Amino acid sequence: MNDLKGIYSALLVPFDKEGNLLEDGLREVINHNINVSKVDGLYVNGSSGENFLLNTAQKKRIFEIVKEEVGDRIKLIAQVGSLDLNEAVELAKYTTELGYDSLSAVTPFYYPLSFKEIKHYYETIINATDNTMILYYIPFLTGVKISLDEFAELLDNDKVIGVKYTAADFYQLERFRKRFPNKLIWSGFDEMLVQAAISGVDGAIGSTYNVQGELSKQIFKLAKEGQVEEAYKLQHRANDVIEKVLELGLYQTLKEILKIKGINAGYCKKPMKEFDESKLPIVKKLVEDYNL
Repeated sequence: MNDLKGIYSALLVPFDKEGNLLEDGLREVINHNINVSKVDGLYVNGSSGENFLLNTAQKKRIFEIVKEEVGDRIKLIAQVGSLDLNEAVELAKYTTELGYDSLSAVTPFYYPLSFKEIKHYYETIINATDNTMILYYIPFLTGVKISLDEFAELLDNDKVIGVKYTAADFYQLERFRKRFPNKLIWSGFDEMLVQAAISGVDGAIGSTYNVQGELSKQIFKLAKEGQVEEAYKLQHRANDVIEKVLELGLYQTLKEILKIKGINAGYCKKPMKEFDESKLPIVKKLVEDYNL
């Protein structure tokens, strides 16, 4: 389980303007993450992969290409969560057969489900495979909040090895770390990596690691070693980029950065808007100034 620690890119996925998967572009993004960003692993078909805009066939093809391209070079986590539980189970079986190192699943959202229903959702996915599960907790997007006692019920299952914690509640994070010392925690907020690292997380999963992976690994290492002041200096640098990326459009701008670097990163799926081409000089300057 410990070999799943580290910095993971929430993998960006390239599409053409009609929303078709750019397979060659995806392979380029994968290899950029491995060779340039030097991440420890990839988190596949999460929010950054525009997963919730994809059909089952597209999701399967992405999972397949990623495993084919990566092989055993770095770790792979498959986000299989879906409002369609049957699809989640199908994807869990599929990625387990492909050889993904662990499953992950977002809490079911939109409908106001009870904790009992959420627990059943996870148990159903887990019981369909022999793979491990990482809970994907992102309350600001799902509207789903889980208490420590409820986390305890979920984590009581040996197959649930940890959580991708994308929340700004550092008190809950501290309580979680103390209460579950043998479970893994990945931080989900790139802009708060230092704070998460000193709170005891085991790694981080984020979209900007597609372009700032190596820097983020340095931040994480320094913070874990107690060199917080040095880590903060690098976090300020990372956040200068993050601030501008969020201002211009998160996924669209990250893809433009990759394009500037010669990677066929494509476009976002509709209804996401296209990147404002008039802002391209700002992105080019960002790449130059911060050596992205």
